[in-house]
Amino acid sequence: MGSYRMCLVFTRKFRVTEPDPVDDVRHVFQKYTEGDAHMSPEQLQKLIADETGEGGEGGSSLEEAERIVDEVLRRKHHIAKFTRRNLTLEDFNYLLFSTELNPPIGDKVNQNMDAPLSHYFIFTGHNSYLTGNQLSSNCSDLPIADALRRGVRVVELDLWPRGNDDVCVNHGRTLTKPVKLGKCLESIKANAFATSKYPVIITLEDHLTPKLQSKVAKMITQTFGDMLYYHESESCKEFPSPEELKGKILISTKPPKEYLEANDAKEKEKDSDEDVWGKEPEELISTRSELEKVSTHISYISQDEEERGSRDFDTSCPLQAPEYKRLIAIHAGKPKGGLRMALKVDPNKIRRLSLSEQLLEKAVASYGADVISRFTQKNFLRIYPKGTRFNSSNYKPQIGWMSGAQMIAFNMQGYGRALWLMQGMFRANGGCGYVKKPDFLMNVGPNGQVFDPNENSSPKKTLKVKVLMGDGWHLDFKKTHFDLYSPPDFYVRVGIAGAPADETMEKTEVKYDTWTPIWNQEFTFKLTVPELALLRVEVHEYDSNEKDDFGGQTCLPVSELRQGIRAVPLFNRKGVKYSCTRLLMRFDFV
Repeated sequence: MGSYRMCLVFTRKFRVTEPDPVDDVRHVFQKYTEGDAHMSPEQLQKLIADETGEGGEGGSSLEEAERIVDEVLRRKHHIAKFTRRNLTLEDFNYLLFSTELNPPIGDKVNQNMDAPLSHYFIFTGHNSYLTGNQLSSNCSDLPIADALRRGVRVVELDLWPRGNDDVCVNHGRTLTKPVKLGKCLESIKANAFATSKYPVIITLEDHLTPKLQSKVAKMITQTFGDMLYYHESESCKEFPSPEELKGKILISTKPPKEYLEANDAKEKEKDSDEDVWGKEPEELISTRSELEKVSTHISYISQDEEERGSRDFDTSCPLQAPEYKRLIAIHAGKPKGGLRMALKVDPNKIRRLSLSEQLLEKAVASYGADVISRFTQKNFLRIYPKGTRFNSSNYKPQIGWMSGAQMIAFNMQGYGRALWLMQGMFRANGGCGYVKKPDFLMNVGPNGQVFDPNENSSPKKTLKVKVLMGDGWHLDFKKTHFDLYSPPDFYVRVGIAGAPADETMEKTEVKYDTWTPIWNQEFTFKLTVPELALLRVEVHEYDSNEKDDFGGQTCLPVSELRQGIRAVPLFNRKGVKYSCTRLLMRFDFV
């Protein structure tokens, strides 16, 4: 029973009760029990086969159905010995509303992991060592550990000299407290495979002398040992698969010689492709006027100083760090000649190209076919946030995915809808951090045709989503969190993120004064690119006087949705799952 004080005179009381089965649950139960009061394991097995489309040879076995029945009875009735082995309607409702026993997607790797590494989208972080904003937050190994435990497979480290003979990880700003490289490497080693056994890639942006590069090579080798993957030769026609690279650490950066050549070229070609390329990475503010818009008190390093930081050694000296170059498994760099030359494919080499989010849009607009059919099918394309995202916000990842870009580098320090989409995409394939690219991104037609996300095409699939009810907020939130004087007034926003033709957002009615709202509203989504579609779900609490309160969110890959009635767990703004808050939803493909 919940009570709310009104005007210091009287009290309104509201009872919080266990949710009764909604009509859809009753209908399914009656259908498979044929009107009986109990559901047997055999009937549950048939439901799993029919209602969810998991029948056939790969479907649920009778033993699995019996295990589920036993688990429901154990959890709901707290008994170890069962006098019966069947489910009542209330037991069945408990089963359907359990996010552990009846989740919306599977939790096991289910895709082919034997294709070359470039055939996968890879969960990628940007400035992985920062604890907050991109301007003045401190550096630490803790965000790196957290990202790896969340399934991120690509972490970024910026290496800077510290004194004459030490190396730190830093953003290159005087107000940012650095962290020792050794601490970051140890953190990666300890957490790399805690969540996923598939390879971790470390992208390095180094501003070091050859002497310090040699020191870094020694530190990396000593820390990771046999975990390191080496490429014996720069020549490579096809990269190994995630399965072959299980448990391995890969280093990706520009070879030392290319750092020299790139900086020398900047001196000679200041008016050539600078406006096309921008900086890599585009992280530092280039003018004082831009910085003063943010803060008059923040020190910064100019673009020229950044460039000097990566060439503070005698360019006339021979290459002094061959052991550093030997570590590089995925070679990065941007060839001379502008964007078109950068997107040319060398049949004997595989490399990584980095573009800012704005340059990706230009590349897709100008050279879409080159990006998709020629470059990303074999090489790696990394996209990073524009430099003005000081608050660690992110960009919409769809344009990168639609172009086949494997590494959409995101700031994991903040939160927002773009990050929710990224988290949703990588809930696919058991959350292992690798998602196989759809075949249409890997194929080229007989006349050179490639996938065009803006092309008007007929829907391939129709998804019906029914929002049935919700529960759990009274356990995860304080009684007065949403409203001081009454229970909350919830509504649900549900829609699709994906190809331009598929993007839409719908909304349920508001259900007033209840912790267990029942909506029973259905929405239909026609999908032209279901392979890259994400189901967006947000719960809000209506407020007539102020901005609506946030009540949870999730994002799910449409390609992995399990049909039927499912318990959908909700997450907070940062992507942490609530203990109890969840929705009961029904998914059907027609």
